[in-house]
Amino acid sequence: MSKEYNELELQKTYIEKVAKLNNTYYEQTGKRKSFAVLTFGCQMNAHDSEKLEGMLVEMGYDKASSEKEADFVIHNTCCVRENAENKVYGNLGILKNLKKSKPDLKVAVCGCMMQQDTVIEKIKTSYRNVNLIFGTFNLHRFPQLLHTSLETNSMIIDVWKEHDEIIEDLPIIREFKHKASVNIMYGCNNFCSYCIVPYVRGRERSRDVCDIIKEINSLVSSGIKEITLLGQNVNSYGIGLENPTTFSGLLREINKIDGIKRIRFMTPHPKDLSDDLIDAIRDCEHICKHIHLPVQSGNTEILKKMNRHYTKNSYLALVGKIKKEIPDVTLTTDIIVGFPGETEEQFLDTLDVIREVKYTTAYTFIYSKRTGTPAAVMDCQIDEDVIKDRFGRLLETLNSGIYELNQSFVGQTMSVLAEDVSKQDEALLTGRTDGNILVHFKSEKSAIGNFVNVKITDCKTFYLIGEVC
Repeated sequence: MSKEYNELELQKTYIEKVAKLNNTYYEQTGKRKSFAVLTFGCQMNAHDSEKLEGMLVEMGYDKASSEKEADFVIHNTCCVRENAENKVYGNLGILKNLKKSKPDLKVAVCGCMMQQDTVIEKIKTSYRNVNLIFGTFNLHRFPQLLHTSLETNSMIIDVWKEHDEIIEDLPIIREFKHKASVNIMYGCNNFCSYCIVPYVRGRERSRDVCDIIKEINSLVSSGIKEITLLGQNVNSYGIGLENPTTFSGLLREINKIDGIKRIRFMTPHPKDLSDDLIDAIRDCEHICKHIHLPVQSGNTEILKKMNRHYTKNSYLALVGKIKKEIPDVTLTTDIIVGFPGETEEQFLDTLDVIREVKYTTAYTFIYSKRTGTPAAVMDCQIDEDVIKDRFGRLLETLNSGIYELNQSFVGQTMSVLAEDVSKQDEALLTGRTDGNILVHFKSEKSAIGNFVNVKITDCKTFYLIGEVC
């Protein structure tokens, strides 16, 4: 019997124990205890939160309508940007005041921030209202930790520095009924000089192919139409497995699954995106013709300081190769402005790349100093006013290019997976094309979860507008 199986069975016993406590509470009060999970950060964190919600529901909690209404609040944190950390501290301050009027309120904090000793010390000192702290490596232990916290009524801190095993088959409540995220690997070995992720997510660990295929088969049989494969660098998938494979090999296997409609993935690294992967995207009918290809900077010297292992020219050559093999591909990216030592000329290289590549969208960031990373102690940190000026020019260049590209789609008919009611207009639905472009269109709510053909009639900078045809 495997260690992973024993661990899963152990956590099931704690799920039952907490559920028993909550059932007793219901019998005594006639009320169900409720929870709220607040998620900060990437799709990996969002997927972790789905697992937390799955375990909470099995432990007898109902989902609260808001954080203020909940009996138990969890913050699943991110430490990639300082702004995300500040939001967490702000929310914990609000909960400290809320707990004065709701003394039985339980608060947990987990995720990437908790892998930093300085953060734990700050919470222990300034936020004694927190009941439970755990990290990224022991998410599966949540039921056991929660039970201990409830039984002892004291602050429980359990943060692991590493963990090699991957625990399969945790309970999960997925946000959507028609699309789902699937982890294929955890951790990162790249050590970009600005990034804290390898320190808080650990070294790369890949899931077995059979476990991934089993999960996706189950999802497709339940009605899921679109799968997004998650990993910090999916290009590294399979290294270290007992039967090593490649990411492109995995994609080809998933593409064979009967009933799957769309396959997406996040995130490849430009340094090792192989010809075989490009061929797989080109050849496999269900793999979306969209690649998120983080450039971070368009200047070779800055890229070297970032420890990215590619140059401006090699990145543009890769883009050219992709576009040659997959003519209808769409590309998105990540860009950092204000990296230490960045000159005006180096920044202009980034604008050159934006103009040449023609991204359909980009995640843009002002450089955020992360303690413990090499970039945090580099000389020539950029003045805030200079960064703001460059960031404004970056957005102007990027947005004008996106709008120009969106205009080229007007008049085309595209297949769109209807995802939800538009947040801007309840009369409209919103969904995405194969190329991951957002589309708003008028249709009945019954279309949600289905593919519809939409003729594009207009566009804005960040989305297309169309009508069902």
